[in-house]
Amino acid sequence: MEGRMQRLVLAGFLTLALAGFPGLAGAAVIGSWNLEHLGWNNDKRLDLVARVAGRFDLLAVQELMNDEALAALEQELEAVSGEAWSSMASHAVGRSRYQEHYGFLWRESRIASLGGGAVYIDRGDVFAREPFSARFRDRENDDAFVAATVHVVYGDGLADRRPEVEALADYWQWLDEAYPDTPRMLMGDFNMAPDDPAWAPLRALGVVPALNGQATTLGTTPGRYASPYDNIWYRPDRLSPQALGMLRYPALTGLDHVAAREHVSDHAPVYLALHQGELRALPPGAGEVAGAGGASHARAAGCIDLNASSVAMLERLPHIGPARAESIVDGRPWAGSGELSRIDGIAVGRLADIRDSGRLCSG
Repeated sequence: MEGRMQRLVLAGFLTLALAGFPGLAGAAVIGSWNLEHLGWNNDKRLDLVARVAGRFDLLAVQELMNDEALAALEQELEAVSGEAWSSMASHAVGRSRYQEHYGFLWRESRIASLGGGAVYIDRGDVFAREPFSARFRDRENDDAFVAATVHVVYGDGLADRRPEVEALADYWQWLDEAYPDTPRMLMGDFNMAPDDPAWAPLRALGVVPALNGQATTLGTTPGRYASPYDNIWYRPDRLSPQALGMLRYPALTGLDHVAAREHVSDHAPVYLALHQGELRALPPGAGEVAGAGGASHARAAGCIDLNASSVAMLERLPHIGPARAESIVDGRPWAGSGELSRIDGIAVGRLADIRDSGRLCSG
């Protein structure tokens, strides 16, 4: 009884504290994902793509090969989530016969579109595929923001990519003119690590990456990730994300890396959770957070906290059913997972299974 009373007092305190800070209520989770030739006849599993995409409130998509594929993914998202979604695609962009579209998908209950998208008019003809942007509103707190996306050319090496990355500073300033006084995010597949010198012009404008060197492409070795090319760039004085990270999506699909690359994508999605936004129904251990932030970022990515997670989340641990989950809640605070042996039925073997599951928050 005492433990339940403490939880009620704590819940009341948190409600009052959050009410005093506008914008700290639940907010949108913005994602970016290179979907590797979405729309080609390549055995793409749209049901699995939707299962991952549905974790976000707004998703920018690269390597969209036709707008019909985006519409099909929107329908699959609605079937998987039971909610209404909307989408927007650019026209085909590209200098050669090979062209791509950009796309946005958003959950209508959380995000509202504030007008059509705009393909950048690249007067210097620097970009092989000109960036695409659109303005949206977070229905939860009525904040407007701009989402912009680009797929930088891969070419024959870094020398081919650097001119586009360097030109992103000019594009960022164009976004400021096109959408004055509106916070913005530039996301996509940049084919360039965030520590490359080519980013200096953009960094000089106060823009920083959400991920600092986190590998985001699925390696051919099971469980391994390679190049740190996918990212979201933003100005921290205009946006205050609660969590930044990369979603290890194969855990959501039941596929190993080889099958995931074949049927879903060779890239993992990256995300930025505005304010206190959280990934939707993210299974334990599926998310990996990059960058600073410590334990609070790890919790936002979906791990299970013995002292904070709900009963439903606790039940995702091995050997933890409703009764033991309630016992964990009643036994708070816990100094560490080793103390779970106090709960009836959790002996050495079961405790080892819980620890080895990788589902508990570190720290």
